[in-house]
Amino acid sequence: MSQEQRSLLKKIKTRDMIYPILIGLGVVGYMIYSDFTPGIFSSFTLTPWSAFWIVMAVLFMFGRDIGYIIRIKILSEGAMTWAQAFRVIMLWEFTSAITPSAVGGTSFAIIYVHKEGISVGNSSSIVLLTSFFDELYFIVMFPLMVALIGVDTLFTTADANAVTTGIFAIALTGYSLKLAYLLAVSYGLFVNPHGFKWLLMKIFRIKPLRRWYAGAIRTGNDIITASQRLRHKKVSFWLKAVASTFLSWSSRYLVVNAILLAFFSVGDHVLLFARQLVMWIMMLVMPTPGGSGFAEYFFKEYLADFIPVSPELKLGVVAMIALIWRLVTYYPYLVAGAVMFPRWIKKKFGN
Repeated sequence: MSQEQRSLLKKIKTRDMIYPILIGLGVVGYMIYSDFTPGIFSSFTLTPWSAFWIVMAVLFMFGRDIGYIIRIKILSEGAMTWAQAFRVIMLWEFTSAITPSAVGGTSFAIIYVHKEGISVGNSSSIVLLTSFFDELYFIVMFPLMVALIGVDTLFTTADANAVTTGIFAIALTGYSLKLAYLLAVSYGLFVNPHGFKWLLMKIFRIKPLRRWYAGAIRTGNDIITASQRLRHKKVSFWLKAVASTFLSWSSRYLVVNAILLAFFSVGDHVLLFARQLVMWIMMLVMPTPGGSGFAEYFFKEYLADFIPVSPELKLGVVAMIALIWRLVTYYPYLVAGAVMFPRWIKKKFGN
């Protein structure tokens, strides 16, 4: 492992999980405090179905992780065991949870995969391909949801304000960035990998970008390695990778549907699913670790329409639902990573 990679790992501290927790809970706490009314808890109808749908929400999160684990097994072509794949995904999610959404855990994921016995070149190409399939999901599903639901319905809430009216612009910006990335990587993977590396080197020789020149060379090499690996892949390889990606991301979005069904009736599950897709695209440009604070805030602003309570109670109730959502989808990875990361470091590098 290079000194640069060791230095990168040293930046990860389990205590870093405190910051996203404080940010997220602080935002939710403020929302509940500012919108609290005495009848807020009476709005939650608890029935035997409540427990069922909460369990389903947790199972959907398992489905998300299972999809990721299956996919990395496929991309490693069986070189990783199920235990190794599980470990890599949990560490990857932990790193993503404590770094800004725009950064994610990709650089760290290469290290995690490599230290599980995969060569550096193959580790880089595996992580690159996971990113490729993730972006492909968004690029396909976003216009499909827009065509199915319509722009006005998807981006206009009942209580339209400056935040919700700007959601379309934010989502379009995030989508454009993802599309540009996917087109560039697709050109490198399937058309001209050596030409793509040459272009990267030319771009990053420009003086303001020169500090990232070494990284551009590595990216170009990763593209070439991945392209060589993909050259003779069968159709079944692509179908399995796409199916596992679809399982993972779709399971993630269905969590909110299940949580709302635990307490209320939901009129339009497709619209709710689509709005969560939009939220995750927007989180691409969020500067906080794991999108903490912004995720909870946009949840309140963008998904309040689906909670059938009186207007004076709605904001407080939505804040409570947002907290439950993050407890199911975000905080478990912080806890799992805080337990696994120090043990993994000690096992792979000693004291």
